[in-house]
Amino acid sequence: MDAKEIGRQIIREQTSAEYLAKKDKKRNRFNAVIHEYTEEVCFGGVWARKGIDRKMRSIINIAMLTALNRPAKLRNHLEGALKNGVTLEEIQEILLQAAVYCGLPATGDAFDIAEDVLKANKLLD
Repeated sequence: MDAKEIGRQIIREQTSAEYLAKKDKKRNRFNAVIHEYTEEVCFGGVWARKGIDRKMRSIINIAMLTALNRPAKLRNHLEGALKNGVTLEEIQEILLQAAVYCGLPATGDAFDIAEDVLKANKLLD
């Protein structure tokens, strides 16, 4: 399997086949290069590496996306984090840690997004 197919498999495992199909429908001759980069480099290259497991990669991404204040990508990675074994308590601790170093506005937004994702996954009332 080449890096692109490995990447697509990892994306499918962390999201769903439906998510990947929706993403494919948005692909066009302009944005195809970023889709390919994501599949080949991000997921097929970095996420496929053995140095740290997917759970740890998810933890790192939650912290970085909170710091960068990227709510749409944070939502996607929170969904993936749950599939990678990150718990509600761990998400809470990651975001609290981020509050100290990233500030309350970004972390407050991240808590709101995480709460939505946790409720959607029936992990929070």
